[in-house]
Amino acid sequence: MMAQLGFLVICWLIILNSVEATTKPHIIFLLADDLGYNDVSYHGKSGHSAIQTPNIDLLAKEGVTLENYYVQPICSPTRSQLMSGRYQIHTGLMHGVIRPPLPSCLPLDEVTLPQKLKESGYATHIVGKWHLGFYRPACMPTNRGFDSHLGYLLGAEDYYDHSRDYQVYKVSMFGKDFRNNTDPTKDYQGQYSLFAFVKRVENIIESHNASTPLFMYVPFQNVHGPLQVPDQYKTPYEGITNGHRRSYAGMTSALDEAVGNITSKLKESGLYNNSVIIFSTDNGGPIGSANNWPLRGSKGTLWEGGVRGVGLVHSPLLSPTVVGQVNREFIHVSDWFPTLVEGVAGGNLNGTKPLDGFNVWSTIKDGEKSPRKELLHNIDPLYGLQSTEYEWSEETQQTYTRLMSQLKPAASFNTSMHAALRVGDWKLLTGNPGGMDWHAPPESNISPILPIVDPKQNIWLFNITDDPCELHDLSKKNPKVVQMLLDRLEQYWSTSVPVQYPPPDLDANPSKHGNFWGPWKE
Repeated sequence: MMAQLGFLVICWLIILNSVEATTKPHIIFLLADDLGYNDVSYHGKSGHSAIQTPNIDLLAKEGVTLENYYVQPICSPTRSQLMSGRYQIHTGLMHGVIRPPLPSCLPLDEVTLPQKLKESGYATHIVGKWHLGFYRPACMPTNRGFDSHLGYLLGAEDYYDHSRDYQVYKVSMFGKDFRNNTDPTKDYQGQYSLFAFVKRVENIIESHNASTPLFMYVPFQNVHGPLQVPDQYKTPYEGITNGHRRSYAGMTSALDEAVGNITSKLKESGLYNNSVIIFSTDNGGPIGSANNWPLRGSKGTLWEGGVRGVGLVHSPLLSPTVVGQVNREFIHVSDWFPTLVEGVAGGNLNGTKPLDGFNVWSTIKDGEKSPRKELLHNIDPLYGLQSTEYEWSEETQQTYTRLMSQLKPAASFNTSMHAALRVGDWKLLTGNPGGMDWHAPPESNISPILPIVDPKQNIWLFNITDDPCELHDLSKKNPKVVQMLLDRLEQYWSTSVPVQYPPPDLDANPSKHGNFWGPWKE
């Protein structure tokens, strides 16, 4: 009897080992919101920042830090490229973010990352911020490939009561924005959103069957405004006299704690050894709270401070030769789509539209050269339309009408357009790239560096490898390089689809939908 029992135990262990060996890796994608380049302490310790991120630092130390890694300068565009693997000019989302009452979303004919991962057998969950549109039910995350969603649909809201206001002309819109799957919920009223999100992630991890691969997408609310955090997280930063910076520092520490808690739960559950953890910011940090020193510019700009992202990959599956190393290969947020679908999950890319991203799994896992040689940061012909975070005014509408009338299908690229392109070491910017200053952390007492700029200038050229801080404009010294890059921008522009940026719809008003932001068209 004992011999038979021992035999059964051995057989069961063989089966378990076989399941573990053949299960596709679990993918945990942690996306911070508005985190500045200088706001993780593995950068900030040499950048005069007081912010401490020990858990993120540990993931970097025991993983691979991505130091030639790029995102988009604002929220929706980064998320659209992560979910589709395609540049903004190819989805129509090249201007701005999706404001609350805009009838827009990631085009419904785009195949999404979770949809492709589900084809490879993955369970797919999103916990946190969506910000890819919701005007129709078909736009909602659980209709775009995710099995579940806890979180919010908009770009920003109150961290505790989960409300958001927006004004269109003189009509004030106000409503709650928190959902469990597609259902509005008040169950989390008064809870700091980060705590609710981490608890949900931990519950999913605890209850997950390890034989099914897991895609856990966690787009945090932290550290986007409004600047709100429980007081205990601000206490370590009492030496920071700037109130906005102190609150932001506390929010970053809370985010770091969340990263540590999720990592610990993966280890406790037994999923960790077969997991790939990715940590990324969605764009550069905004001036006034976040910090991108020593890079030029900030969130919303095409300078390096707006587009060079904090990124790392941590996994027991990495080759030992790359663990603890800095990876300086060229990588962009659009690369995650083919990297995760094809490289990590071993799936195929059949059925997608032509991708702009590259599979860089061998680049990250084994230290091979990146297949990426160039990057279109963006071309935005509507950049002069400055709709704000909380209002679409009559003046905005007038500007919108004027700019849209100038957009002709056959219009050629011109240097008044807000655009940037990287080819090899060279980076070209045209139009108005956005705020051009260099800002050190407020706690450093280093004054901002304000460049002298010709108001008529609309072309800049930099060797980013030699000059990552964009100090030396080389456009006048290298006219042939400038022309080569302008020609390439024209080629990109010729492949673009029409801008998808409709005016606001008053039917989006939450007062018409139970005082919640949500779909308003069928």
